[in-house]
Amino acid sequence: MKTTIAKFEDLVAWQKASALTNATYKATRSNGFGRDFGLSSQIQRAAASIMSNIAEGFERNRLGEFHQFLSVAKGSCAEVRSHLYVAFDAGYLNERQFNQLLASAIEVGRILGGLRVAVAGQRKQAKPSTNHRLPLTQYSALNAQDSLGT
Repeated sequence: MKTTIAKFEDLVAWQKASALTNATYKATRSNGFGRDFGLSSQIQRAAASIMSNIAEGFERNRLGEFHQFLSVAKGSCAEVRSHLYVAFDAGYLNERQFNQLLASAIEVGRILGGLRVAVAGQRKQAKPSTNHRLPLTQYSALNAQDSLGT
């Protein structure tokens, strides 16, 4: 079944990235984490970057640009994961918080990987004479929750 995605907010990748961002902000406001302005600011910006890049790439309405922005979003997701290790090692996150945030970041990364593969496939299928606009009616693969990351 093909699903029409009219706006970036409909993408599962963006929804999951939004949830990760909200959880990250909540975690960085607790305990000593909130007093470490450098680390808390950096992880907040990286998390917000994930959802922002998904949105910006989608709104550009070009497959090549969307693919590139998804790559940047996936990189920001890795940055969040890396900062989570620093926060855990510094004692700002307990094991449960760390594991929940890490699992969420891994899930977002996998969804982004699947979305990148789907967009790349759409790019290959596009006719050379077209301007490679996003085929908004062919988003069932782009909106899959259970995608494998690449």
